[in-house]
Amino acid sequence: MKYIQTDKAPSAIGPYSQAISVNTMVYTSGQIALKPDGSDELLSKDVSTQAHQVLENLEAVLKASGSGMDLVIKTTIFLADMDDFAVVNEIYEKAFGSHKPARSTVAVKTLPKNALVEIDAVALLH
Repeated sequence: MKYIQTDKAPSAIGPYSQAISVNTMVYTSGQIALKPDGSDELLSKDVSTQAHQVLENLEAVLKASGSGMDLVIKTTIFLADMDDFAVVNEIYEKAFGSHKPARSTVAVKTLPKNALVEIDAVALLH
């Protein structure tokens, strides 16, 4: 088991790792719209801006682990408001291009830091 840590994505805000790789797989922790600069504030209150940052953070963690968006097998999207599904879905589709990992989308009561969207992933390693 290998702990993944990169300064290209926000540090964990609790007792967990950005990701863990095991054998040929990597499991990321959920990413929210924090900038990797160490600030503790959400990037924006806008779901579109948050979704873009979340996917940038996710990509950075995957890259640091030796994986990439094209190797993602499964994602889970957590939304504070299911009315944001269409907006997040469009941004997600652009981030993954023609690659279509398995996915679950769940509405939740609240997310850390009152984020609007959080995404985690399971991926293959190169």
